[in-house]
Amino acid sequence: MKLTGWRLTVLRVAVLLAVIGLSILLFLNRDKVQKLEGFGYPGIFLVSLLSNATLILPVPGVLFTSAMGAVFNPFFVALCAGTGATLGELSGYLAGFSGQGVIENRSWYNWVTNWMKKYGDITILVMAFIPNSLFDIAGMVAGAMRMKLWRYLLFSWIGKTAKMMVFAYGGASILTLFK
Repeated sequence: MKLTGWRLTVLRVAVLLAVIGLSILLFLNRDKVQKLEGFGYPGIFLVSLLSNATLILPVPGVLFTSAMGAVFNPFFVALCAGTGATLGELSGYLAGFSGQGVIENRSWYNWVTNWMKKYGDITILVMAFIPNSLFDIAGMVAGAMRMKLWRYLLFSWIGKTAKMMVFAYGGASILTLFK
């Protein structure tokens, strides 16, 4: 069944409101999110997922990854954090899909869209690797452009996991300096 007309509009508005609500909820409870570290690798996955599920509002997930890289095996910390971060970034993709008409009229939309048309998946990979809150914009553009979800997730995962490797091994390296 293909959604069209008012049903598609209602679905888009509902998804956009849910993503905004989740972002606000996570931002307001960011101190509670950090307490998940006690659950080991699943906790690392959950903290990373929740930290990246917010739109624009910062929840410090990479600092947590550095700290956990000093406590646990940095390779597995990076895999858990990268996978959680990637799935958390679905909020941006869904916001772009649902709020396509809202974001298409923004100045940054054309800039990111041109980059994605010119460089394709590499734009997602590079923006996922660079520590910044602008990746939400790339996710929104990818959703609005109807990029295939598996491609968005794959290149997000590669970039996010590589970034988490840097932070996890960085945290482990700092710990060895003080031994």
